[in-house]
Amino acid sequence: MYLPLLIFSKFRIAKVIGAACAAAVFCSAALLCTAPPRNSTPAPASAATPVSAPATTPYRFISVVPLCASSLAAHRLRHPPPPKSSFFDGDGMVAADMNRTASASVPRRRARCVGTHSHLGVPHMRLRLPVVAVATLALISPSVPAAAGTPAPSQLVFGACPDDIAQPYPTLTCATLQVPVDYRQPSGPTTSLLVSKHAANNPAKRQGALFVNPGGPGGSGVITAGYYATPDESGFTALDSAVLDAYDLIGVDPRGVRHSGAISCAAPDYFPVPQPDPDAPATRDAMWKLWDGYADGCGANVGAMLPHLGTDNAARDMDRVRAALGEPKLNYLGGSYGTYLGAVYTEFFPHRVGRMILDANVDPTPPDLFYQLAKDQSVAGQKRLDTYLAWMAEYDAVFHLGSTTRAVRANWNKTLADFRKPHGSVGAHELLGALFGVLVTEEIWIDFAQILSTYVNDGDDTALVEFAAPSTSAGTERFNAIFSAVICVDSKWSHSKATYERDSARLAKVSQFAWDNMWITGSVCRNWPVPNHAPIKISGRGLPGILMFNSVGDPATPYAGAVKLHKVLRGSVLVTERDAGAHGVFASTQATMNTAANAIGTKYLLTGELPPRDISVPGHALPVPTPAALKAPSEKKSPAVGERWRIS
Repeated sequence: MYLPLLIFSKFRIAKVIGAACAAAVFCSAALLCTAPPRNSTPAPASAATPVSAPATTPYRFISVVPLCASSLAAHRLRHPPPPKSSFFDGDGMVAADMNRTASASVPRRRARCVGTHSHLGVPHMRLRLPVVAVATLALISPSVPAAAGTPAPSQLVFGACPDDIAQPYPTLTCATLQVPVDYRQPSGPTTSLLVSKHAANNPAKRQGALFVNPGGPGGSGVITAGYYATPDESGFTALDSAVLDAYDLIGVDPRGVRHSGAISCAAPDYFPVPQPDPDAPATRDAMWKLWDGYADGCGANVGAMLPHLGTDNAARDMDRVRAALGEPKLNYLGGSYGTYLGAVYTEFFPHRVGRMILDANVDPTPPDLFYQLAKDQSVAGQKRLDTYLAWMAEYDAVFHLGSTTRAVRANWNKTLADFRKPHGSVGAHELLGALFGVLVTEEIWIDFAQILSTYVNDGDDTALVEFAAPSTSAGTERFNAIFSAVICVDSKWSHSKATYERDSARLAKVSQFAWDNMWITGSVCRNWPVPNHAPIKISGRGLPGILMFNSVGDPATPYAGAVKLHKVLRGSVLVTERDAGAHGVFASTQATMNTAANAIGTKYLLTGELPPRDISVPGHALPVPTPAALKAPSEKKSPAVGERWRIS
């Protein structure tokens, strides 16, 4: 689906290293500075005991992909990743609203993803203790730093990271922390979180800790900290060097994600390859059966943990990590789905919010948040496609796909029609997913245009099939599992097939992504095995100034959603990137860097100073297919993502 675009496009690009987290050490289950569930009596706070660093046992590398949407193409990251490395190895993100519930580096080779799942089976999450084991105003004056100078004593003991983290990001250290599975039972079963840290480069200038989250649901904060801190061959880092001097970067794999107890709902080959044509009426009964079976697998395999994988608990977990680090405030940089996680944190812990940047924003207001987002993505994705087709027409002398948008569209439509009869492992579903991945970042626009040109003009489908081919890796399945677990519990979903089919038929009149997007969201959540709930209501009360970024043409988190979140977060300042549509504006890759936006965000993180009012900045330049850029498509594979990649 397209929801998986809830992960910054800059991260969406890579393959993922999958591996189980090292053995975690017990830690007090007492509630530590955590928001009590609604309608419950807060438990007294007590200090948690120190936890040890993860054991340095060997880890198994699993080739996987970020978000989930049948092979999504993502853009090239600024530095080459280690072999088979990525931000999302299927061990996605997690969260669940405990208050209301009952109980996506760009490898040079394309990172594939199936967004489909697999045969049921395999419990993953290991719980501790008895229980089933399964898998204000926008301040113009500077705000007070969240924590300055020498950090307070930490209850986390940092040491070596798991191999798949340590090899590409040797400056990171890691620790584990035990948190309650159910915050209504703070002395009950616990689960382990992996936390990474890149220490401030200049301790004399240290201002505190900056938590980072790339989105998802399913993105790895642990890896994201390494990405932001690691320079490429030219010395470029996405975050300014002054920010890296001033902050420890802290990443957390949310519960259910990668090294924090990855969950799985099915076997990697559960979904057929290729998947049925998402638009064909004849496939609908089979598709409903397929996705209902996957939901049943989540209930059977994840078990007692399933109701607790919601954004509310991910926010509480994040505050537990803050407290264990000894930080009085939480400074935060969140993108895509990570903006919703940040917004929920502000609602639970407004007095602990330090400097916060939210980029590529999710509208938290609809009761059916993630279903509404899926529909909005379908429309925004089609508009973004129009921009891309017009760009290809501008360079007809290079791509030979037509000198008008209409002509290029005809060639794209014919290609999609051709692939409704699958070419090997790629059918309409896989091709639409790959295209949506291309739309979120211009870094692979040239690549895909060349590949499409080869098919249209030469009749050679080799590169296009390779680009869009899905993956059936275990890591991809784990990402799909956590993605489903979060969006299904965090949002209201209709139980009616007729509702989804009616909405999809209506949207299909204006978007080619409508049916495909529905199948990877509504179909699995329609009969989710545990209760879901409306999203956490964000009041925006009692907050310091928050800085927001969004491009006007973002297909994954449409601009209208950013405006709504901005209105809810009183006193926030919204920086709009005009004439642009990349998924993520601040701290982007070198190729898509917006220097004006970066200067605003960097100044805010260093001084707490916000622009005096909402502001717009010119969009970054679109790519120009110069001879240097026109390299062999075979060397630039689509780092796609999972079956659901449109949310993040």
